[in-house]
Amino acid sequence: MIDPRSKKLAEILVNYSIEVKKEEKVLIKCSDTAGLPLAKEIYKLVLLKKAHPYLLLGTEDLSYFFFKNASQKQLIKAPEVLNFITDWLDKSIRIGAMKNDRALSNIKSERILLRQKTVRKVFDKILKKPWVITYYPTESMAQSASMSLDELEDFYFKACLRDWENIGNKLEKIKKVMDNAIKVEIIGRRTKLCFSLKGRLAKTCAGHYNMPDGEVYSAPLDGTMNGEIYFEFPSLRSGRKIRDIWLKFKNGKVIKSSASYNQNYLKKALQIDTGASMPGEFAFGANYGIKRCMLNTLFDEKIGGTIHIALGKAYDEKEGGGKNKSTIHWDLVKDMREKGSKVIIDGKTVLQDGRILV
Repeated sequence: MIDPRSKKLAEILVNYSIEVKKEEKVLIKCSDTAGLPLAKEIYKLVLLKKAHPYLLLGTEDLSYFFFKNASQKQLIKAPEVLNFITDWLDKSIRIGAMKNDRALSNIKSERILLRQKTVRKVFDKILKKPWVITYYPTESMAQSASMSLDELEDFYFKACLRDWENIGNKLEKIKKVMDNAIKVEIIGRRTKLCFSLKGRLAKTCAGHYNMPDGEVYSAPLDGTMNGEIYFEFPSLRSGRKIRDIWLKFKNGKVIKSSASYNQNYLKKALQIDTGASMPGEFAFGANYGIKRCMLNTLFDEKIGGTIHIALGKAYDEKEGGGKNKSTIHWDLVKDMREKGSKVIIDGKTVLQDGRILV
C-alpha cells in the first residue's frame, strides 16, 4: 500500500520545488530501489502533467562493485550517456535511498575522490537547471539516526510536508542582514572565525533545492576567512564517518586541520584540488522542526540554531554568488545552541545560543 504522504511529497516536489510544465523533460534519479515508492509517485505526476519523465535507477551493490574493481582508466572515464541525459533534461529530481550508508567505507578514498572529480563537469551541468534533492527514509538511515524506521518516516514527512512559500518569506529577514555584510564573526567552542560577505547576495532556501529545507546561505569573500572553527556534528561522506573536525584558516585557505576519526580522509579531501581547502559557503540552519543530528547532511545542515561552512565549490549564481571552484562541496555543521555561541554581523549579534535574533 502506498503511503499517502509520498503522494503529497511528490506534489510538492513536482508542482512547487521545480514547477514542472507541459512538455518539459524531467529526470528522476533514484540511487536505489529503496526509494521507488516516492520515485513512482513523481513519475506518475510528471506524466499526468503532459511532461516527459525519465527514471534513472541505481543499485547500491553495483556501486560497491564498481569502486572495488574498476581500473584507473574506468575510474577516469565519464560515461557519454550521462552527458546526453544532462543535455536532454530540463529539470531534475534526485532521491537518495541508501540501503547501507557505509557500503563504501572500505573503498580507498582516493578512488572515490577521483571518480567524483571525473563526473563533476556533468553534475555541474545539472545544477545549472532547476533541480531538487531529497533522501527517502530507509532502514540504514534510521539506524544512523538511532531511530526506528517508523519514527524516521514520521520525522521525515513532518519535516517535508510544510508551507514552504511562507517559510521562504520569513527567511528573507536573515538574508537582508547577510547581503553585502562587511564582517562576519563566529564565536563558540574552539571557534573564533571571521570573514567578509562584501559583494555577495545571500540566498534563501525554502524547498526549491533541498527537501527538507530551511537555510540561508552565502559565499565568503575569497581570501578573507581567518581563524579557527570546530564542528560538533560528525559528517558521513563516501561511507566514512568523520568526527570532531577542526579547521584553521589563514587568508581564506585551510592551513591546519584535524579530526578524531578518519582524519586521513579529511586530509586527502582537502588536497583533491586547489579549491577544496577554501570555503565555498557559509549558512544559517533555520529549520527549528529539525532538532537533532541525523548523520545526514541534508537534514543536519538545516537544524535551527546551527551554522555550516562548506569546503570547496561555491554555487556561482549570476548575481552575488561565489567564485571558488572545486570537485567537492562538503558541508560541515557547527552546533551554535551551546551557551556563549554567537554570530555577529557588522557589529550586530544575529544568532546567540541557537536563537536567531532578526
